[in-house]
Amino acid sequence: MSPAERDRLLAVANEPRFADMSPARIVPMLADEGVYLASESSFARVLRAHGQNTHRGRAKAPKATRPPTTHIATVVCQAWSWTCTAAKSSTGRSTTPTTVTMRHVWYNATSLAERIAVLQTKPVLHGDNGSTLWATTVLAMLNWLGVKPSYSRPCASDDNAYAESLFRTAKYRPEFPVKGFVDLHEARAWVAPFVRRYNHDYRHSAVQVKTKRS
Repeated sequence: MSPAERDRLLAVANEPRFADMSPARIVPMLADEGVYLASESSFARVLRAHGQNTHRGRAKAPKATRPPTTHIATVVCQAWSWTCTAAKSSTGRSTTPTTVTMRHVWYNATSLAERIAVLQTKPVLHGDNGSTLWATTVLAMLNWLGVKPSYSRPCASDDNAYAESLFRTAKYRPEFPVKGFVDLHEARAWVAPFVRRYNHDYRHSAVQVKTKRS
């Protein structure tokens, strides 16, 4: 676009009727009037170059309720990641990498924390922002056991990425029962060998197509 075309685009985008709108709304409205200045992507590019493509109008960027935390593991079992996912069945249950339970409540999370806490070096335990992992009883238990909790970024849509990746791997396995598990025993019987294969045999792209134990 020429400088004159960019100037006209900015002038139109800053008209009172368009001042709080995104290019996705401006371009169609102009098209209804028989006016074409640029595509949505060109509109966005020009506005971005002038710092006008984010939170147009009086809207303000949402403030995070807390800063994100960062942890780097330098030895095995120094940082752990946990979350819950649904496993289809007639009764309903939750699964995690190391346990399958009938109910998704705080004492299941507490039980898992107790297993981790027997390690000589207390790990950082990272989770998403789910209510189970923020439960007062769970936080109190982690504090008592000396396990440091860590959480995903606030308002993030990707949840707990590492744990969710594991769940996706599990649910897309050919042998995963798409119609659901018959009972709790069958669910646990399937999860246990899967976790062993995931840790010792599965080739992970994130670690140069090696196994977790390489």
